[in-house]
Amino acid sequence: MMETSYYSPSGGLPGPEHLMTGRAVFTTAYAVIPKGVMADIVTSKLPFWRETRLWVLSKPLTGFAETFSQYIVEIAPGGGSDRPETEPGVEAVLFVTEGGMRLTLDGNGHELTAGSYVYLAPGTDWQVVNDGAAPVRFHWIRKAYEAVEGLDHPESFVTCESDHEPRVMPAGHDGWMTTRFVDSDDLRHDMHVNIVTFRPGSAIPFKETHVMEHGLYVLQGKAVYHLNQDWVEVEAGDYMWLRAFCPQGCYAGGPGLFRYLLYKNVNRHMKLRPGA
Repeated sequence: MMETSYYSPSGGLPGPEHLMTGRAVFTTAYAVIPKGVMADIVTSKLPFWRETRLWVLSKPLTGFAETFSQYIVEIAPGGGSDRPETEPGVEAVLFVTEGGMRLTLDGNGHELTAGSYVYLAPGTDWQVVNDGAAPVRFHWIRKAYEAVEGLDHPESFVTCESDHEPRVMPAGHDGWMTTRFVDSDDLRHDMHVNIVTFRPGSAIPFKETHVMEHGLYVLQGKAVYHLNQDWVEVEAGDYMWLRAFCPQGCYAGGPGLFRYLLYKNVNRHMKLRPGA
């Protein structure tokens, strides 16, 4: 049984005695937002959300993320939203890393705790409330759904990481595993949000170079990532954005598991005309 954990930011602000030098990197090929950047003064608020703040990790922006946005949301006790999504045609994934909250999904209640995973299909009626005594923190990954004529929309669902067995990658790489929450052959889905796990000493043994854009949030452990031409150290709480075709690989030196929440866009034609 793997000892899994989920890192969550708690805010705060470094004191004046701290050096301003940090590990943040922003390039046209990748970005690294380290956990130390996630302070109180960089949080945002949203309309129709009560007692809630969030750290925006990525957003569609020229020279940055193109297909998705990702937030870390923190809801204080008594907070929540009856109108969480204001943009039509948007799908989403929620992944809880700390605390608990109640999700109402198409009129049905679900109690979410750390490790809970929710897929929200476009047009879904949903609400959340933190009716506990401690803050809840979760990732909210949003994407404009790309409908295809002849394919039904996927259905919303609620599950938990502990209900899914990690799958070992092919070719005998038993230290590199992926927990998938959606069947990779289900073409109704145009994004996957998985959890990737490396055992100590394991690696991506080649420089992946592919069309998928990535958002990676480190849930647990530490590793060195090869991004484009740079080796970058990352640890639990750090976030990485990788543009399409950014060469990438990693080595997990240990001592424990290295795990991250991974977004990628999948299963759609490449658009050849703007707005097509």
